[in-house]
Amino acid sequence: MSIQRKPKAAAVAHDAFIQGAPDAVKASLGAGYEKGIPKGNKRQITLTITPELLRKVDEAAKRTGQARAAIINMAIFRALEGDFFQS
Repeated sequence: MSIQRKPKAAAVAHDAFIQGAPDAVKASLGAGYEKGIPKGNKRQITLTITPELLRKVDEAAKRTGQARAAIINMAIFRALEGDFFQS
């Protein structure tokens, strides 16, 4: 008897079951926000950035061992949650 892989359809059924839970929509941040391309529980967007700023982002990512996207997400989060944009 050989070991067989689980069928992929089962994984899709599990995901559909979990997303069908009554609290699934409430639990996901930004539920119902349709801008960007869905990528799991996040949205993919296009960002234009100067080469100098990109270099600094890449340096911070390398220094901290984080991904470039994580550095950008953290910077945006801190700017929005802090008093940077408060009027």
